[in-house]
Amino acid sequence: MIDTNTFMLVLAIGNICFAMLMAGYTRSSPVNRAMELWQWAKLVQGCAHFIGWLHPDWLLPYVALVANSALIIGVELEAAAYCSFFNFRRWKAVLFPSLALALLIYAAARLGGASPLALAVVLSLIFGLLSGVMSLLLLWPRPGVTVLQRIIGVNNFVFFVAMVLRAWSGTVSDDLHAFVSGPAQSFTFITGYIILIVNGFGFLLLCKEKDDNKLAQLATIDSLTGLVNRRAFFEQIEGARMLAARQRHPIALLMMDLDYFKRINDRFGHAAGDEALRVFSAAALTALREPDIMARLGGEEFAVALPGTDLAGAMQAAERVRLAVAAAALPQCGVGYSMSVSVGVVAIDPQEHINAALARADHALYAAKSAGRNRVEVGQPMRHGAVRA
Repeated sequence: MIDTNTFMLVLAIGNICFAMLMAGYTRSSPVNRAMELWQWAKLVQGCAHFIGWLHPDWLLPYVALVANSALIIGVELEAAAYCSFFNFRRWKAVLFPSLALALLIYAAARLGGASPLALAVVLSLIFGLLSGVMSLLLLWPRPGVTVLQRIIGVNNFVFFVAMVLRAWSGTVSDDLHAFVSGPAQSFTFITGYIILIVNGFGFLLLCKEKDDNKLAQLATIDSLTGLVNRRAFFEQIEGARMLAARQRHPIALLMMDLDYFKRINDRFGHAAGDEALRVFSAAALTALREPDIMARLGGEEFAVALPGTDLAGAMQAAERVRLAVAAAALPQCGVGYSMSVSVGVVAIDPQEHINAALARADHALYAAKSAGRNRVEVGQPMRHGAVRA
């Protein structure tokens, strides 16, 4: 059987080391509330286990109350770290009352003279419930769930099962105690050690994974409008063009420019100009389909790739965008102020280089500007020789 007193020392050292590791990581990375909560969770849990390791006989009733209460707080902080990581808005309104309730139940049992067996059952149910909640947070089906999240979620579920079995064994036997070896106790500490290792490194990797995704997003997304940027657009449209060529499906391209954008900046300020770009982007997206790829190429210039769309369909899409933009409100520029957009439309030839298609669409856009703006113009057909190298 496992020497549970020594195992408490292992858990104490492990949790405190993870807290130090997380503290070192957070010093070299942007402020992350979830990582700070996780750091404090591991530190509090480590201190609670360290108190338990000092010696079972030294655990006077009030000391045991402090140690186990600290352990409950540490596990609640761990759950709070997950809630913060997943950006749950109202997690404090749930976790804080549940923490107060758990502490109240345990304190009432301890101060009310409950037997060590009853106290072990109560603590097992509290820790099992909290671990089950964390497992639910990680395994709940939603977009973007990673394999790493599922591994940590399953790990928490196993610990939840261990705690439930530990509580159940306390109802059928009278030897359940923190420092009495037994099958349930051994299973509990083994799963506790596994959850320490897997969740400790796992949460650190989750935070790194999230930071890496943010960096990738910054490299491909325009921060003002939320659209893909020029670099990402060229990559995506090239992939869409090649797919359309293989499947022999049409693909079209729109080049769009917000009319009189400089006037907005000069008259109402750059904040109004930024708002105009955001409103324009949102309005244009409402007129497009989900597969369509809209990007901000720079300034007030935008482009849209329309997979599976021929020239006639692209003309209709461009007209929908023009009407949607004209109907969009821009409160910062005064009541009744409306925007307009000029659009150049071309159908991309299967063998045409993207740069050549963009040049044709840009010429059509210039024609729309020259003809009075707030209109859609079709580009010239592809010139002979404007093909891929």
